[in-house]
Order: sequence, then structure tokens, then C-alpha cells
Amino acid sequence: MQITLNRETLYQLGLFLIALFGLIAITARPVLRYCIKQIANDAVHKILTEKYADNLAEFLPSLKRISVLHAIEMSLRAEEGKVITRPLGTPKHFLGFENLMFQPHQMTKFPLPVSTQLDMTVVIAPKAEKPLTIQIPLMIGAMAYGLALSEEAKIALAKAANILQTTTCSGEGPVLPEEEAIAAKYVLQISRWSWGERTDEQIAGASMLEVQMGQGADMGAARFEAEEMAGRAQQLGQIAPGESPASFPASPGVQTPEDWPDFMSKLRKRANGIPIALKIMATDHLEDDLAVALDLGFDAVIIDGAQGGAHATAPIKQDDFGIPSLYALIRAKRYLQNRDITLIVAGGYFTPGQCLKALALGADAIYLATIPLFSLAHNQGEKVLPWEPLTTLLYYPSPSKTKLSIDTAATYVANSLTSMSLEMEEAMLALGKASLKELSPDDLAALDPYTAEVTGVKLAFTPKSRNKKVKPLHTIK
Repeated sequence: MQITLNRETLYQLGLFLIALFGLIAITARPVLRYCIKQIANDAVHKILTEKYADNLAEFLPSLKRISVLHAIEMSLRAEEGKVITRPLGTPKHFLGFENLMFQPHQMTKFPLPVSTQLDMTVVIAPKAEKPLTIQIPLMIGAMAYGLALSEEAKIALAKAANILQTTTCSGEGPVLPEEEAIAAKYVLQISRWSWGERTDEQIAGASMLEVQMGQGADMGAARFEAEEMAGRAQQLGQIAPGESPASFPASPGVQTPEDWPDFMSKLRKRANGIPIALKIMATDHLEDDLAVALDLGFDAVIIDGAQGGAHATAPIKQDDFGIPSLYALIRAKRYLQNRDITLIVAGGYFTPGQCLKALALGADAIYLATIPLFSLAHNQGEKVLPWEPLTTLLYYPSPSKTKLSIDTAATYVANSLTSMSLEMEEAMLALGKASLKELSPDDLAALDPYTAEVTGVKLAFTPKSRNKKVKPLHTIK
């Protein structure tokens, strides 16, 4: 049977549909509100009347005792019965730089004019045959190719470092040839993996070597799942298909502490004059580690505090190992006083203020990793959100890594660190400091006795001198 619709019928059908949609629009909201109200009333009634054993609220007291993160990680452990690996470091908060405040002069010493040319350069290992000079005191930290980041992310970091005229670091993974070729100032880690000894050709392309013994969120031997490094990283690391690579307790060739002198002698020859740094986790054995570093002739030391992140490390290492960055900086500076060794700090530095305070307390430069990492994915989140986290644009095993625009990512990393550096410059103008070398702990005051005791900085509520009078203006030169 064939139905023929004439114009009048179509017109009436249209009116009917309009009326139907209008009725739905008028009634939908009240009906929806009524349904939601009934569901909410029923849920509240059950929560307030049912016994705890049958109540959804049974979980709330536990969440008051533990965090949501702990609840999630308990479930992750229960799922497979394996060591869980957490990215990006500990959520714990330690004593930091928040209770240290800069103290500019106002009447007896004026700020510098905006036209002042500020010296923000840092010379790493000035006594080395080939010192390393960077134009800002911020360095792009160690993030490993294959073990963590993708080829695209590592190339973007190298390009950003060139824009900033600072360093980028290979991290402990296999060397990515394109990254080393692009980076003008390349820090090559001598890592604790089978590929970590590096070839003479790879060392020849570096501006500094970094012997990696630990970092803020990780140290000691570890194993990596084979499937997570499958592909080019596996080939560059010379790993057999299906093999799960494992790190060593120390650098290849170092079986016992007695092997260090011979190791350093050989590495020094291979370095051909470029600086050699030691990277360690900050622990209560810090002075012992620094004494060995001095005896072995390291040109720089990189100390990573407990706030430091690491990709795919056990929560127990992130949460329960090491000492915080501020403690480590103060202890290291006191021990290394008047020694010819560059002090680079890392772990939990997220703001220009934190970085400048660390420099005032004696650090020569700051390693940053979390800030560059998140800057890589800036304004590219729509490629993976809301179903995947931003970091899937960056991690090596992720199928979404090829969606990352390398040049865009490099620009945003450079923008982030440029912005931080400019803020630090603005602070230096206010303090009347034309060079990073002029900063000192005297530019700071502590807001609480504990921070003052840890840092040796004076308390803000204690007068600078009870009996000292301000000099008459005509005597001030």
C-alpha cells in the first residue's frame, strides 16, 4: 500500500511535530526535576537511616583516615599483585620556600631602573677545560627517552633548550640521535643501565656528562617491562626482543665503591675536557656522598630533593625516601663552601620565587622537569582529552604520542621558562641586584623560627639590629 502525502497533510504533520516538541520542552524540565528529587530523597533517606554495614557512607570514615589517592592505589595493588608505578612524584608536602620572603631596601638603597642589563648567565664548572655557559639559571631536567618520553617530546625539549640557550638532558634512557644532534647544549647521563656507559661518539656530542646514581624519587636497581620499550628505544638500547631491561646498582664498570677512582679516570679521558657532574638523591648521608664527589674530582653536583618526580617508580620510593630539597640545599652549600664545584638543585621547584630563593641560598642553577613536561602539552589537550590524560601525548608507549606538534610544544616550553626568568629579573630589579652573583641569604627573612633555624636566615619579627641607628643621609655613599 502506498501512502501519498499532499501539502495539507505535510503542513498538519509539521504543526503536530512543533506542538509535540513544544510540549516536551515545557514538561521536560519539571519531569526531570521531579525524577532527580525523588532519586536524591531516596539516596539521602538511605544514607541517614540504613545501618553502616549496608550504607554507602560506610566508606567515608575510611576516606577521612586515608586519602582518595591511597584508596585508588590500594585497589591498583589488589588488581594484579605487582609493584605499582606512579608517575610525576610524591603528593606529599614538605617544608619549602613559602616562609622565606625577599627583603628589598627602599630609603637607603633604591631599586634598579628597568633599563638595567641584568646578568642571568651561569658558568657551570668554571675551572674545567671546557666550561658550560648557560644564559638563564634554569636547566631542562633529565627525562629519559624510551623509559619515559617519546621521540617527539624529546626533540621538542631540545629545540626549546636552544631557544633558551640552556641545557637539556638525555635522561637515563638510550640516546636519541636526533635529540643530541639538535641540542646545542646537551647533558648526557652516564646511567645505570646496560646502555649507560655510552659510546665515544655520543660523549663527543655532549656539553657535560652526568653520572646518575639517584634522583629525588628513585634510586637503586629497577626493572622495566619489555613491552613498554618495544620499538626504536629497544633497538637503540640494544635490548633483545621480549627482554625486560634491568638497571645496575651503579654505573657500568663500578662493582664496588673501590672502583670509583678508576672509573672516573677513564671517564675523564673520554670526556675530553667537558665537565662531569654527579647526580644523587638527597639523603641524610649527603655529606658522605659529597666528600666522595670532591675526592673523585667531579666538576658539579646535582642534588635532587624528595619532591623530585620520576616516571614509573614505586610510591614507597617517592613518599618515604630522601630528604626535602630545602634541607639538602642548605646542607650541601654549607659543606661545599669555598669549593670549586658547581651546585645544581632539583626537586619540587615550580615557581620563579622558589627558584630565585634557592639561588639566593647558594644554588648555582635549577633543574626543572615537571614544568617543561606540562608545557609540552599546553594547548594540545583537545587531541586526547577527556578520555586520556595530557601525558599520553608525551609518553613513549602511548599511541597518542604522534599527535604532539613538536614545534608548538617547543615554543610553549621556551615560553614557560622565559616567563619564569623574566619574573626573576623583575624581582632582582626590585632588590637592586644586577647579577645573580649578588644574591645572598641576606636578601631573605624567615616568617617562622623553624625555617629560620633550617636556613640560617634571620627571623622577620626580630629587628635587624636593636641598637644600630640608620646612618645620616649625608654619610651614605
